[in-house]
Amino acid sequence: MFEALIRSFSDMIYLALIKEDRFNFLVNGFVVSVQLTFSAAVIGVALGLVIAIFKIRNKGATAAFANAYITVIRGTPAVVQLTVIYFVILAKSGLPAMLIASIAFGLNSAAYVAEIVRGGIMAVDKGQTEAGRSLGLSSLQTMRYIVIPQAVKNVLPALGNEFIVLLKETSIAGYISIVDLNKGGQHISSITYNGMVAPLCVAYIYLLMTTSMASALDRLERRMRAGD
Repeated sequence: MFEALIRSFSDMIYLALIKEDRFNFLVNGFVVSVQLTFSAAVIGVALGLVIAIFKIRNKGATAAFANAYITVIRGTPAVVQLTVIYFVILAKSGLPAMLIASIAFGLNSAAYVAEIVRGGIMAVDKGQTEAGRSLGLSSLQTMRYIVIPQAVKNVLPALGNEFIVLLKETSIAGYISIVDLNKGGQHISSITYNGMVAPLCVAYIYLLMTTSMASALDRLERRMRAGD
């Protein structure tokens, strides 16, 4: 009985992954998911930092834009944002789907990064800003050289969580026909008519990626704290 179950499961694995090198769907999808996450994270951090500064200054049109941006992005699902950007806003742009997806995920992440960074900056003692200005630094220089480096230490755990969420969020890229890790697993399931092996493999790969990211961020945080 037990041997029969093992044999049956081995046959399913062979059919789903090994036969006709179907595991390549997962390998290629893994690469796509990592590329999407990295490019979206770069966009999200860069734009999120700017939006956070706009909101902290709380003056005029820039603050209004920052508040409106955060409200809209956080108030709508990521999959809706992705499809609207791909099928409506950039439909006739001729840009590759990967680039559009990176932009969409980056714009989404920026709203959350902005609030994380804003909280970290606000947590830095105001005396640090006053000290920087008394040394003759401009407000921008004070923010760049004194406040933000201290804020990074405060927000690193939350920022790491955002990157992990972003990695999992890229699994909806299949909605615009990008064959990421999740979509690769769906292809295998549709070819083999087996809805168990591929999804389990996809879940396990995502688990490995997220735990690896969490471990790396934990080591980075400890290293930064050691210098305090």
